[in-house]
Amino acid sequence: MNNIEKRMRHLEEVINQANYDYHTLDNPTISDYTYDKYVLELQTLEAQYPQYKSPTSPTFKVGGIVLDKFNKVTHKNAMMSLSNAFSYDDLYAFDERIKKEGYEVTYDVELKIDGLAINLTYESGILSVAATRGDGIVGEDVTENIKTIKSIPLKLKKPLSLEIRGEVFMPYRSFNKVNEEKQALGEEVFRNPRNAAAGTIRQLDSKIVASRGLDMFSYTLIEPEGFNLETQEAVLNFIHELGLKVNPHSKTVNTIDEVIKVIDTFDNLRKTLPYDTDGVVIKVNELNLYDEIGYTAKAPKWAIAYKFAPEEVETKLLDITFQVGRTGVITPVAELESVLISGSVVSRATLHNEDYIKGLDIRIGDTIKVRKAGEIIPEVFGVNLDKRVSNLSFKMISNCPSCGEVLVKESVDYFCINPSCKAQITNKIIHFASRTAMNIDTLGEKVVNQLYEHGLLLDIKDIYLLKNHEETLINIERMGKRSVEKLLNAIEQSKTNTLDKLLFGLGIRHVGAKVSKLLLEAYPSLEKLSSASEEALQNIFEIGPEIAKNVVAYFKSDYAKNIITFFHENGLNMTYHTNLVDESSPLFNKTIVLTGKLPTLSRDEATTLMVKAGAKVTGSVSKKTDYVVAGSDAGSKLTKAVELGIKVLSEEELLELIDHE
Repeated sequence: MNNIEKRMRHLEEVINQANYDYHTLDNPTISDYTYDKYVLELQTLEAQYPQYKSPTSPTFKVGGIVLDKFNKVTHKNAMMSLSNAFSYDDLYAFDERIKKEGYEVTYDVELKIDGLAINLTYESGILSVAATRGDGIVGEDVTENIKTIKSIPLKLKKPLSLEIRGEVFMPYRSFNKVNEEKQALGEEVFRNPRNAAAGTIRQLDSKIVASRGLDMFSYTLIEPEGFNLETQEAVLNFIHELGLKVNPHSKTVNTIDEVIKVIDTFDNLRKTLPYDTDGVVIKVNELNLYDEIGYTAKAPKWAIAYKFAPEEVETKLLDITFQVGRTGVITPVAELESVLISGSVVSRATLHNEDYIKGLDIRIGDTIKVRKAGEIIPEVFGVNLDKRVSNLSFKMISNCPSCGEVLVKESVDYFCINPSCKAQITNKIIHFASRTAMNIDTLGEKVVNQLYEHGLLLDIKDIYLLKNHEETLINIERMGKRSVEKLLNAIEQSKTNTLDKLLFGLGIRHVGAKVSKLLLEAYPSLEKLSSASEEALQNIFEIGPEIAKNVVAYFKSDYAKNIITFFHENGLNMTYHTNLVDESSPLFNKTIVLTGKLPTLSRDEATTLMVKAGAKVTGSVSKKTDYVVAGSDAGSKLTKAVELGIKVLSEEELLELIDHE
């Protein structure tokens, strides 16, 4: 190594250590002037001697990479959301569910940072991929932007291969600075730090990202048992030792009463913190219990997010307007004098239904009380009668605000039953294209309404006919060739989505994402599902009479029959993955854990084969595990399997079971 290369390596070490001291330990060891001087020297040397530039150089923190798009990334392990608790009773119920199953646990209590979840993949200690959560299965590759965050090391302190997850956020100091700059330029400011962080991460120019002062707290490690870690507390310490930033406000306690005491402490603490936090995450501390306690379709059963009591404010009710949902339900909406609630400006809030408004005696012109339900959806919860100025009581509308059709009342809700109602049509299309359904990028509310007005999008089916109108689309205002190409590619890509996404996208009442999967586990095609009776559907676990009734009624309609045929003819995936499962396989319904390096199969290849054979592949060994497949360098999982008397398979034995014929 010559003197130039030695100097560059030395500068990298000094700058990396300075970044770690300042941004991770909050303990700066050199002045800003000296830091900037070192960075400038390293940048100059890298420009003169690019052959010596390291792939983990701290100059990547300055940004400069410009992308034309974000590529999709499929998560090896789904990024699940958390169930929410809004009261201490909810926490006691959570604790009771765990104790009822006979588990003796301790709890890890951590501040819940209000940002966006990011998955970091390190290969031999080097950051290789950073991805957003996306829909939990597929996210976006934002590696170049994440590299600019100074608290995220490009190289770990140990050369390990692993996945770490955390929350990227924008501290108040950075948020205020960014908004001051936007105001000076006459640009629209960010409403809150979370939106600012999300918008920044999706910038195509990494130099912009670098300038905005994002930060990240890491909070979990995928497959921690591979590193002989037994508790969440140990995971946080391990992550910190690798050089990542971990929130200092976490505590391990023995009982749910102690959890509540920590929450009370954190609730007072959050008012003094330099960043947004919207609650507390409570996790079972013992990692080996996670698979035993289990998961729902969306969330782990061993963790819950407690939401802090929402901020409550008063403002003036300027008007009551009405929205038409995709099912035709009419929802009254409060139009407010803009007010700041929990870090964001609110000018509209839900009023639920006629009975809710009359129950609170809400009137236009009132000074009303507003909060965010779960700190997400603004809602009106009361009236300051001392400031009342109106004598006019609320009166529900009788006609649809979109099409003028006379409304029909069912229970507490009013419905427009006109199938040609524009608002219903466009909202159905928006739902179908949404991220949680068919995930058709760029086909949002504005584009859907625009294409409806041009007569190009009058039904869900029309989405897949847009390719026949490419020239017309290009000539529509604010579309253009590049936007149209992106839209048509996203539509084509959506054809490969799993069938549960399609079923959810159809918008059948009470059929959400979880219910779609439950239905298709039992009836793995729309043809089979459409022929099922209400009685048969109710035999499915968690499917009640109301859901069964709605599903049967939907598939009896001529519209449903026509759209199923259309989807077939236009190449959409119409079978659920369980259709690929070999129910006669000795591995069907077996729980299997994979550990170590197999002789010929990669981890992904082995997992795919086991899933197709009907197995459930998990990451932790427990008494519920049926088999452990072990290769070379198998560690603690193999040891635990032997201790529990679980059958251990070699790759050869696994393949024999898969090829059982």
